[in-house]
Amino acid sequence: MSRSGRTTRLPLAAAMMVLAVACTSESSSDGGGGEQAASCVYSVRFQDRTYRDVANVEFTLGEKLGSATIPPCEDTGGQDRDKDEEPGEATTAYAVDGISPDAAVAVGDSPDDTTFMAAYSGNELPPEIRKLIDGS
Repeated sequence: MSRSGRTTRLPLAAAMMVLAVACTSESSSDGGGGEQAASCVYSVRFQDRTYRDVANVEFTLGEKLGSATIPPCEDTGGQDRDKDEEPGEATTAYAVDGISPDAAVAVGDSPDDTTFMAAYSGNELPPEIRKLIDGS
């Protein structure tokens, strides 16, 4: 191998090493991707239940149920949170036709702009939500 070939490969290898270290230190600084990594998932609280959004679900909006709360993002682990900070942003919860509010609600500022939200058991969707998604 020529000397110029080794000279070109050395900076390239060094650059790849720096990128690998940067990616590793960035991903490990967030707590290993555990609970903190999921702390900013879009969720709402309604009647003492937490719901998370579910994409690509066709649903029919039902009646207005009341007020729901979008909790603030806790990506700093609460260390920088001001004690006087509001507990979250208010939005409106609506029923989803054919599904108990214990399993799912739709939330939004108006009936024309809602997001389907499901109450999970661990990481599993309730069976009635799975059925709605699968179309069976």
